[in-house]
Amino acid sequence: MTQTEEKNELTEDEISKDKFFQRVAAISQEMVTEHGKDFSMGTLVLAARWIAENKIGPKEESNQN
Repeated sequence: MTQTEEKNELTEDEISKDKFFQRVAAISQEMVTEHGKDFSMGTLVLAARWIAENKIGPKEESNQN
């Protein structure tokens, strides 16, 4: 195997991330088709904001009140 061929092989992590990118692209296209670009972009921005604010996914225990 050449050095170029080794660089072209994806790791398991890269394969997993690629699958998620494909799913996000597909649902984004569906949203654009059904409701337009503004809705699709707004939804993705809100999702990113919720992730940043820990409003999506497992809640982390916090002692800060």
